Amino acid sequence: MRLGVALDQAIGEEARPGWQARLTLGFERRGERTVLAHCAHHGPLRVQKALYPEGPEVCQAIVLHPPGGIVGGDRLDIALAAAPGAHAQLTTPGAGKWYRSGGRCAWQSLSVRVAGQAIVEWLPQETIVFDGAEAVLQTRVELAAGAVYCGWEILCLGRTAAGERFGQGRLELATRIERAGRPLWIERTRLRGGSPWLAAAAGLAGRPVSATLLIAGRAVGREWLAVSREVAAAADLLTGVTALPEVLLVRCLAPGVEPARAWLGEVWRRMRPLALGRVAVPPRIWST
Repeated sequence: MRLGVALDQAIGEEARPGWQARLTLGFERRGERTVLAHCAHHGPLRVQKALYPEGPEVCQAIVLHPPGGIVGGDRLDIALAAAPGAHAQLTTPGAGKWYRSGGRCAWQSLSVRVAGQAIVEWLPQETIVFDGAEAVLQTRVELAAGAVYCGWEILCLGRTAAGERFGQGRLELATRIERAGRPLWIERTRLRGGSPWLAAAAGLAGRPVSATLLIAGRAVGREWLAVSREVAAAADLLTGVTALPEVLLVRCLAPGVEPARAWLGEVWRRMRPLALGRVAVPPRIWST
């Protein structure tokens, strides 16, 4: 009887069509204010309202995914556009959870267009990839002249708090950032659950959590490098800094989410005034 129930559940999961969700947001500058001028959604992706914790110049939006987790067959498509001079900051209310898939792939696509002199900050909370998940996350950013993109990622392989490791499954990450069709940064990562590379010194060195801050679109100055290296060196983590003429990446490998989140928050706090010209004000949702 138990075998039959388990088989019925597996068949039901395989037959499940999956959520097909889309969210399209457009931000505009009107006088001294950035406004959420366009918001359209299909399926379980939402933004409830625009927030202004820093004043009218920066419009903050919290992207909600009501189901609370992503399973095989789900697809989330998020498209953001910032008009000239706008400053949009987006985050999430909690961790993104990618559940064991049962063999089917789940997708998330993020498309960002940033017009001249506009800024977009994409600062989601951590992504937890469960053992057995099959996930693809794609990010594409198109920058106009004078535009800036600041994005970060906290990636946790397995539910580390429960002692789970990423022993099975697959995770693919693809990031492309370009200006007027010219690539500024292209990166692809493929991780297999249980791969020796997860423990190798040249790979993830046995650290299940990684964190990355990426700033693109503005010339990387010496002060940027000095500050990012100073923060990286102060942490008891494996860290690294990559600098190109218009792209800066600061990374770490950590044993858990909390130290990675604290480290990433400090990097963002120190770098935001230099790269974006504004003091870092952490979204209140991060403290709830």
